[in-house]
Amino acid sequence: MPRYRPHVAARPSWRCRVCGAAWPCSPARLALLAEYRENRTGLLIYLGALLYEATDDLTESDGLADRFLTWARAR
Repeated sequence: MPRYRPHVAARPSWRCRVCGAAWPCSPARLALLAEYRENRTGLLIYLGALLYEATDDLTESDGLADRFLTWARAR
């Protein structure tokens, strides 16, 4: 049985340690939505803090708000 590996960011690249996609990758987004399912505001605050950290690490900051925040907004 394969062991689950959490899809977390590798810093300073902000790529997923498991799949190599730009973080938060799809599996990370699903896990975050599940973890914060009763607290969307808390999720957005957490992601906002990570966005702030990512802006220090990444030279290309265009699209970071979409990458980190827009997907998590309530629909």
